[in-house]
Amino acid sequence: MAADPTHQFLIHKLVPVELAGYDISVTNQSAWMLGIIALMMVFFAVSVRKRAMVPGRLQAFAEITYEFIENLMKDTTGRDGLKYLPFIFTLFIFIAALNVSGMLPGSFTSTSQIVITSFMAFTIFAGVILIGLFKHGIKFLGMFLPAGTPIVMAPLMIVLEIISFFARPFTLALRLGANMMAGHIVIKLFASFIIMMLGAGAVVGTMFVLPLAGLFALTALELFVAFLQAYIFTLLACVYLNDALHLH
Repeated sequence: MAADPTHQFLIHKLVPVELAGYDISVTNQSAWMLGIIALMMVFFAVSVRKRAMVPGRLQAFAEITYEFIENLMKDTTGRDGLKYLPFIFTLFIFIAALNVSGMLPGSFTSTSQIVITSFMAFTIFAGVILIGLFKHGIKFLGMFLPAGTPIVMAPLMIVLEIISFFARPFTLALRLGANMMAGHIVIKLFASFIIMMLGAGAVVGTMFVLPLAGLFALTALELFVAFLQAYIFTLLACVYLNDALHLH
């Protein structure tokens, strides 16, 4: 019988801690996230330490990644949004690192947890609202009524725009979490089936190559999806930021 593919998403306490009646225990999820944050901080500190005119591999990777996100922001928010580049860059690196590292054996995919993706999505959503209100004041509410809308259609358009606007954090969170969970489940199931067939003697000799190639292809696809979902999450964050800055 194949192992439960959802077992990899269970949260376990590693170090039980209770403070003032609150459970703040260190779990496999929190430990993995803190480890990834520390690793990324060390990686970028080391990669840009020398600041060489002719960059090495690590510095070149860091600079290319930074320029990629910078260009993404210029294309979506214009230069007005570049003041938020450190946050957007950190967001992309954090999500991409969690997505990719979650594919390692024995790891934990934090971005498969809706509570994590929801926290990130609602943080961005709240930030967008605050930026819009501080920059435009009451005029920020004008984005709920597109310019040129006939008066007779105004009530309906306002309702639709409000629903669409407040659905953003939910779709942002569900898209990332669902994609990470579904991809990992498929890989786990496929790998379990191969092991079962080997144990039953159904796959022998060169016949083993085909299912192994299929598993490799699925893993490569999931790796691509890991980066793609980090990009999509970051892109949509930039789009929402652009709405707050320019009321589009």
